[in-house]
Amino acid sequence: MRRDERLMRAAHPLAYPLLQAVHGPVRRVPGIGVVVKDAALARAVLLDGAAFSKRGRGASSDLWTPVLGPSVLVNMHGDDHRALRRRLAPIFAPGFVEPLVERTLGAGAAELERRLAAGERVDLAAHARRSASAAIALLVGLDEAAVDERLFRQVTAITGMVRLSRPRFSPAQVRRARAVLDELGEHAAAAYRGDESTVPGRLRALGLSQQEALSAVGAFVLTGTETIVAALPRIVALLADSGTLGELADDAAAERAIAEGLRWTTPTPVMLRATLEERRIGPVRVRPGDRVVIATYAADRGAGGFDPASDRAAALKQLWFGAGAHFCIGAPLAMAQLRLALAALRRVEAEGRRIRVVERRPARGQLLPALASCVLEARA
Repeated sequence: MRRDERLMRAAHPLAYPLLQAVHGPVRRVPGIGVVVKDAALARAVLLDGAAFSKRGRGASSDLWTPVLGPSVLVNMHGDDHRALRRRLAPIFAPGFVEPLVERTLGAGAAELERRLAAGERVDLAAHARRSASAAIALLVGLDEAAVDERLFRQVTAITGMVRLSRPRFSPAQVRRARAVLDELGEHAAAAYRGDESTVPGRLRALGLSQQEALSAVGAFVLTGTETIVAALPRIVALLADSGTLGELADDAAAERAIAEGLRWTTPTPVMLRATLEERRIGPVRVRPGDRVVIATYAADRGAGGFDPASDRAAALKQLWFGAGAHFCIGAPLAMAQLRLALAALRRVEAEGRRIRVVERRPARGQLLPALASCVLEARA
């Protein structure tokens, strides 16, 4: 897994080695917070909403409230959070998400399959970025003609400013982030006033005010679109390198492989919480005001090395998407996108070709560890 080590360091050359150097399941690290690397302890923190919150000093709210406003899921806690989540839930129900993904990304997946089957080399990372841009366009009501990698670069320019040792953005960074979201917000506001074929229009139909809808869309864009770009090429590369992509003979095997890939790559490698009440996390006592840094990637990988045929991921209950009240509401969307792309690649392998990674390069300056390029070739 040396390639994976280099990829993690490329994304976070300081934070990743620092967290790797933290020994034991939980430890207090000066200047960072209480670092949790054990899956059971991480889940206990995430499920204890009375003591640990996304809102507070050093938590998610410090980062995102100045950019998105006070009322989006990523910076809310308690009854207000539960109420907004209930109102947004229909947007991410599988019955709504799956046809949406097929309509938006189906043609791109078909083109990916066609080109590989024809013997062409295809950059899966570039494909994933175009898919993310198409998802952004849908979220904010942009015309398809506006879909290009520029959209994705605009978003990653914001998330790429996040640093573990810096709990909030500088005023200049907030201004840059707001400029990008304001531009997208103009399109989202127009879509909000239109029909229900776009997400903003659907949010209006669900009873959200325009400001609530625009804040929600901003949060979806920032927290969701980069996930698939980071996860898809890495998961496919793991399967191709291990020679197991062609072994996914049925949907059940593919689901296990996706879960195992998500366990290993971990869409949210670190989760932040502010302590509200005194507790013990393992042997470490925490008090109100303490920052808790859950090293999700380390907790997930504690189950062992990558093995797509195993059920190791099942015991973690999708910890990579969180747990409890803050379990990622967009998980069905990410899963639908992964299934669509992986199904296309499985069909290529089923036709007697083996997909290999012939070129790869890690991404730099992004929040989530990712591949800037992942060139695939299907050989007979």
